[in-house]
Amino acid sequence: MADAARISKSRALDVIDARPAFTAADAVALNARFAGVETPELLRVVLSEKLLGRAAIVSSFGAESAILLHMIGSIDPYIPVLFLETGKHFPETLAYRDALISQLGLTNVINLYPDKDAVAAKDETGLRWSYDPDGCCEIRKVLPLERALIDYDATITGRKGFQSATRAGLPLFELEAGRLKFNPLASWSKERLDAYMEANALPAHPLVEQGYPSIGCAPCTSKVQAGEDPRAGRWRGWEKVECGIHETVVLPIDPANEPVF
Repeated sequence: MADAARISKSRALDVIDARPAFTAADAVALNARFAGVETPELLRVVLSEKLLGRAAIVSSFGAESAILLHMIGSIDPYIPVLFLETGKHFPETLAYRDALISQLGLTNVINLYPDKDAVAAKDETGLRWSYDPDGCCEIRKVLPLERALIDYDATITGRKGFQSATRAGLPLFELEAGRLKFNPLASWSKERLDAYMEANALPAHPLVEQGYPSIGCAPCTSKVQAGEDPRAGRWRGWEKVECGIHETVVLPIDPANEPVF
C-alpha cells in the first residue's frame, strides 16, 4: 500500500509540475560558456553532452538550410528535423528537401501539417495569405509547431544575425516559452556560409540564383533587390517581418545587466 501511495503521489507531481525546463539564467550561462568557441566544436559539445535536453532542428529547407543540417547530421543523423509543410511552399523547396534528405542521410525528418479543421474553418479558399498573412502563418506554421514542440525541451535554428535588422545581435542561446532556442550560426556572415557550402559540395536551393536569398511560402516570397536585407522579399508590402515561430530577439542579460552575446 505504501508503495502504491508513493507511486500515485509521484505520478500526480509529474502531472502538475509545469515548471519550464530552462530559465533565462541557463541561456546566460551557455552564452558565456561558449563565447568565441568555433561552431563545429560548439555543436559537438552541446549535442554530445545533451545540454539541450530533448532537442529538434526546425528547418525551412530554405536558402542556407543545408549548412546546419550537414553540420548536425554529421554528429547525430537521428536528431529530429521539423519541417512545416504549409501547403504553400514552392515546388522547388519540396524537391530540395527531398534531395537534402537523400544526400545528407537524414533519418528523422518530420513533416508538420496544419490542422485540417482549422484550415477549413479559417482558410477555406486558401487565400488568407493575401489579406491576413499573420492569420495564415498562425494556421499553417505557429499552431502546428506549438503542437509538435510539446515533446521537446529545445529547438535548433539556422537563423543568422545578418539576415535582417530585426535579427541583429542574435545570441547563440535564447529562452523562449521555457525552451532553449539554439542559434549556432548566429554570427556567421554570408561569405562564410558560401565558403562552407562550396567546401562541402552542398547543393544550393534552386531559387537562390534566381534572386531569392530567403525563401518561405510561395505567395509571400518575392525576389530581393541589390542592397536590400536578405529577408526583404518576405511579406513585401506588409509590416510583417517574421512568420511568428520566432519571437523578437531579446538579448540574455547577465547579473551585471550587460547583454550576453
